[in-house]
This record gives sequence, C-alpha cells and structure tokens, in this order.
Amino acid sequence: MSQIGEFDQVYAAGALADQLRYDKHLSDLGQQHDVFPAGVEHFTDAKAVEEADDWHFPTEEERQTLRRVSEKMNWPAFAICVCEFAERFSYYGATQVYSNFISKPRPMIDGALSRTGANHGSDSTSGALGLGSVTSQGLILFNSFWCYITPLFAAWIADAYLGRFQIICYGVVIAQIGHILLTISAIPSVMDNQTGAEACFVIALIIMGTGTGVFKASCPVLVAEQIKIKEQTVIRLKSGEKVIVDPALTTARTYMWYYEMINLGSLAGQLGMIYAEQNVGYWLAYLLPTLVFFLPFPVLYFGRNFYKSEPPNGSVLTQACGALWLSIKNTFTWNPWTFIKKYGSEEFWSYARPSTFRGEVKPKWMTYEDRWVDQLDRGVKACNIFLLFPLYWLCYNQITNNLIIQAGQMDMHGSPNELVSQLDPIFIIVFVLLFQFVLYPLCDRFKIPFTPIKRITVGFIFASFAMVWAAVLQHYIYKTSPCGTHVGDSGFYAPDGSECTKLKNSSSLSMWVSSGSYVLIAFSELFASVTSMEVAMLMAPKNMRSIVMAIGSFTSAVAAAIGEAFVALSQNPNWVINYGLFAGLSFVGGLVFWLCFRRIDKNQDYLNMIGQETFEEKVAHGNEKMDATPALDDAEKASA
Repeated sequence: MSQIGEFDQVYAAGALADQLRYDKHLSDLGQQHDVFPAGVEHFTDAKAVEEADDWHFPTEEERQTLRRVSEKMNWPAFAICVCEFAERFSYYGATQVYSNFISKPRPMIDGALSRTGANHGSDSTSGALGLGSVTSQGLILFNSFWCYITPLFAAWIADAYLGRFQIICYGVVIAQIGHILLTISAIPSVMDNQTGAEACFVIALIIMGTGTGVFKASCPVLVAEQIKIKEQTVIRLKSGEKVIVDPALTTARTYMWYYEMINLGSLAGQLGMIYAEQNVGYWLAYLLPTLVFFLPFPVLYFGRNFYKSEPPNGSVLTQACGALWLSIKNTFTWNPWTFIKKYGSEEFWSYARPSTFRGEVKPKWMTYEDRWVDQLDRGVKACNIFLLFPLYWLCYNQITNNLIIQAGQMDMHGSPNELVSQLDPIFIIVFVLLFQFVLYPLCDRFKIPFTPIKRITVGFIFASFAMVWAAVLQHYIYKTSPCGTHVGDSGFYAPDGSECTKLKNSSSLSMWVSSGSYVLIAFSELFASVTSMEVAMLMAPKNMRSIVMAIGSFTSAVAAAIGEAFVALSQNPNWVINYGLFAGLSFVGGLVFWLCFRRIDKNQDYLNMIGQETFEEKVAHGNEKMDATPALDDAEKASA
C-alpha cells in the first residue's frame, strides 16, 4: 500500500479537475492507498484519512436520501475574488463621480475658480467639464452599454482562442490604461485646456470600458472553475453521516462570496470617491481607483500556475452555430406552435449528433461527440432563462437614479441624497452572511431543494415588492409635500401661495424610509442576479461558459435600452405610475418565468450532472444503480 505525505494528500484532494472515467480508476492506481477523499479537508468534522474506495459517485437512492454539502472556498478562488474586489472598487469609484465631472463646470469658491473641481464643503456643486446634463446622461449611458457589449466579443475570444485566465490578464492591463488616462484628464493643468480634457476623458471612457468588459467576461467563470470536486461525490463525515459533496451547491456558495466581494468593493469605492471629489478634487477621485487596480497584477502573476481553467477551443462557436443550424433546418416549420413544440423535444437536437450521420459525410466542423450536444442543449436552455431578465433589471436600475431622486424629495436631515444608494451594497454584505450561515445551511439540513429556478422566481417577486414599496412611498410623499405632485419642482406654488423650491417643498417623511426598497432589492439580487451567474456556469458547455455568461450580462444592456422608452415617466407627477408599472412587469415576469421553466426545475439535478464523467459512464451502460468510484486525474496519480 503506497503512502503519500500530508501536503500531497491535500494536493491530491484538489486535483479532481477534468476527471477520468471511473473504470480506469483501479487499473491506474494499482493497489489501494490512503488518500484524502475529494474535498474532505474542507470539512471540520470529516475524517482525516479515508481510503479511496470510501468515496464514490452517488447511486440514485443516495441522491434521493443523502444530505448535500458544499466545499469550502479554496485560496485560488478567493484570490480571484480579491481581483474582483479591486476591479469593482476601481470601476464604481470612478463612475460614481462621472455625472458631476461631465455636467457641472468647475465651481467658484470665494470668487476664485476651483482648479481641482472640488467644492471644499461650499454650497457649490463639484464639477469639471461643464457639458450639461444631456451630454452627461448620454456619456454615462454609452459607458454602461459599452461595458455590457464588450463581454460578448471578449467571451468568444476567451473560449475560442486565449483562455479565460489570459483574457482576464489582458482586461486588467487595458482597464488600467483607461484608469491612467482618466486620472490625466482630471489633472488641473489638463482641465485648463477644455478640449484636451474632454478628448482625454472620452478616450479613457472607451478604453476603460473595453477593459472592464474583457475582465467581466471571464472572471465569474474562472472563480467557479477553481472548485475542486467536479462531480457529485459521496463521503462519510467524522460523525458517521454520509453526505454528497455537490459541485452545484459549491458553485452557489462560491458565487455568494464572489458577490460579497463585488459589493464590498463598490461600497468602499463609491463612498471614498464622493468625499475625495468634494474635499480634494477629481484627480484624487480617479487616482485612488487607479492605485487600487494595481492589486490584481501580483495576484494574477504569482498565482498563474495554480489557477485552473478549461483550455480554449478555436472551433467552439463554429460548432455551436453549426449544430444549432442543423437542428433548426431539419425541424423548422412556419407554424410557430409546432416549431416551439419541436424545439423543446429530443428530436430537435438529434439532427446535430454525429451518430445520426451513419454512412454520410459529416461536416468538417463536427469534431465533437454526441454528449457535447446534450451540454449545448443545456447551454441554450440557460440562454432561454435569461430572456426574461430585462424585466428584472428594469426594477434594479431604479436604484441608480430614480430612487435617489425620490430620497431628495424627502427630509434628508442634512445628508446628501446620494447616500441612500449605498444602502444596497450594505444590505447585500449583511444578507450574504445571513444566507451563507443561516438560510442555506437550514435548507441543506432539512434537504429543501432551493433550486436555481425557484431562487430566480423569488428574486423577480422581491424586485416587484421593492417597486411596490417605492410606489406607495411616492404616494405619501405627494400627500405630505406642500406642493403635492410637484414636489422638488420649481415654478409651482403651494395652496398658500408660497413658491415651491427644492428647499421648501420636500416631504416631511425621512429619506431613510426609502430603505425598504433597498432591502427588498438586495434580497432580489441574491436570489436572481447571483443565481443567473450560477445558471450560466452550471448549464453552459465547459468550453462555452464565458459566452453564456456574457449573454446573461447582456440582458442588462437590453434593459437599459428598454428603459429609455419609459423616461417620460421619470418625472412629476408620474412617479407612482413609473414604480407601479415596473412592479407589475417584474411580478408578471416572475410568474411567466416559473411557468416556462418549472420543467427545468424538476430536472435540475439531472441537467447538472450532464458532462460529469461518471454519470456519462452510467448512462452509457444504461445502469442507474451502478456504483462507481470517481477517477483521479493525472496529477493525483502522479502523487500516488
């Protein structure tokens, strides 16, 4: 019986990526040996050493009866989350001050021009370029749209040619160049040259947006690919209880921590840059994010040999498009109902399987196996799930502008109304801990299957409730304001004849009453937004994960475009209608989502196992009760 050291045991436990077929296990290992079972070092109550045969792929009975647990996040995944923290700190820190930087001119303080653009605590508003609100809104919308468009192209390059780790490195470099140019545009001597400052800022906007899109295309995928256990594995805990270590559960928990780092970064960046803009100047508000964004460089460089990622496949998009075209071509009918029924049947994808070309010449691009078509089918289902997400993002987008305006219509107690926008990341940071240590462990303990489809549906409903809160609150703002439905507007008069101004006609309600909307939105994000990343990761083919993730992100851009049609409602006296409409859209969207995808919910466990080697082997043998031991990869065999 061969023995390995403690370090090698831990290494072997983590070397389960890309597992081999189970029936090669014994022949490759030779004699039985002592080794940590997959991921068992992540459990404090697990045995220190178990034999290899003590852990195995679950049988159907075990999948139905055993409790499921997740791995603990490993350090490579945490390191990538640190990169995400730095990127979100830099992005949100910089974009937080875009509006005033673009729209407002440099203020006059005691008769002198503020060269840095800071107001230094005066009644004036900080500013720089003075291009007006229309130009400001246009550039900010362009930046947002650009950041959601570029991931589509970057994801294709990552999956097809460069790989996810390398494309992330390129994204960091490109975005950092944009940050440096952004800082240059805010140097006082550069702002003295209006045309030069404008040109530098716009160029920085494009370059930084490109880098952001390139980075975001693959970072969520790479962090989940650090999960060590790639297929369901039965282990026995120290207490004697048998449990299933489920990679789907691990993915959900990993993305919770990932989202926690996103919001920690955005909160720190936004709060810090607001005060840097007001008290020092825009050069500091852009310099600090630039300095923080140097953090990913050593993290990526020194960890480059430890991060795991699927290798690129140059023909992946060609194969996917070709398979989809073959399926559509052979099932298409002008009767939409008939085509939809065929699209949802097994017949649809049968035409894309290589096994159907018996005696025929296959297309040159058809180099995949039949089982990859099952993964592609699952990936297309994930994209279908994203179709209704614009209705969710319409509600979420209210917190970036309209709910801030609503706070300004109430008693602010001397605080800036922008401060309420920070409630969202604060609540998320708290709720992630609540979910990770209370809600999800309870679901695991009592074997409650809180599947992705259920969570997304709940997310839609919570977003709807947030808009209901905002609509009801707006109604009472109108009732308690001296100027009624013209609260915050100038040029209108109250019944007593006094002129309505922003200072005189605010509601007597505290602006912190609006925190209810942010609580509900934060809940909805953890159920819908986080789960959308999980769906993209679990359901996409391994070599198309970045593409599917980018398609999911693209729905935010679609929502922004749709939102332009409702701009007319974003003013008095239409605010109640505005929030009520979005509440209805999200609620209906949640109901339609559940009706359309409840079948996927029933088969989620099966869909998650497609592509897992041991599961594929069992399907091939047609024996669902066959017990199998998950294989070890080459690194683990070498250690053994």
